[in-house]
Amino acid sequence: MIQLLFNVVAPVFIIVFIGWGWARLGRLYNTSLISSLVMTIGAPCLVFSTLNTMDISPANLGEIGLAALLVIVLTGLIGLVILRATRQEIRTFLPPLMFPNAGNMGLSLCLLAFGQPGLALAIIAFSVYSLSTFSIGIWIYSGRLSPKQLLKQPIIYSVMISVAVLLTGVDVPNWILKTTSLLGNFTIPLMLFTLGVSLSGFSVVKLKRAVLLSLLRLGIGFGVGILVSHLFGLTGIARGVIVLQSSMPVAVFNYLFAENYDRNPRETAELVVISTLFSLVTIPLILLFLN
Repeated sequence: MIQLLFNVVAPVFIIVFIGWGWARLGRLYNTSLISSLVMTIGAPCLVFSTLNTMDISPANLGEIGLAALLVIVLTGLIGLVILRATRQEIRTFLPPLMFPNAGNMGLSLCLLAFGQPGLALAIIAFSVYSLSTFSIGIWIYSGRLSPKQLLKQPIIYSVMISVAVLLTGVDVPNWILKTTSLLGNFTIPLMLFTLGVSLSGFSVVKLKRAVLLSLLRLGIGFGVGILVSHLFGLTGIARGVIVLQSSMPVAVFNYLFAENYDRNPRETAELVVISTLFSLVTIPLILLFLN
């Protein structure tokens, strides 16, 4: 069991650590360019190639998508109540509680823990988290809803095309599948490497609040993931994907939005760092629980 856990967790954190070391050594790395490549080309191609090479029914995809959406809603409601009760800034701290790192870490862990079937389901959950971040997340940070920002995300069109292909049973030419597979394969390693590079530039000043909110993110995420998987009657890989994705640390995108909308980006960065460090302990425990 220990060897199995190491096989799942070690590759993820080793790549993150390499990215962190790369940046700490002063090596050049255009985070903005790489992130743009991943979100504009890599992730949409990964979605398309994975969903169209796996034997997954549209019903199963819809179930995972709805489950992920419910996780976001319940996490947001619980987080809102706690933040109001403790008089914390809602627009600063609610998004980090709602939106976990379902991309950089979640996809890679689901792939290593559950194989290609797990990755296919994790991609659906990641798509829901991503689209919610660029709609609900921006709304919370900015105070206004921007459908235009959501429609700019290529991943939404990749999901729509993939679902249309599954529903119609259209045979996708092999050259298209191979091309999207090649492009999609760079997504997960670059996500992890970029996470490490991003973490290298963050520091922690207000440790107490960062620790408490990080524990809150991980605890609420895990609890809601268990609850939602039970409500939907999910078992096996589907249950594992929902619980694991919902239990990830704070996503780096929260820091980028906090910086853009001037919502205390320094403390958001602290949450990213502390919650990611805590996940070194919580992720192996969650994998043990799921097995």
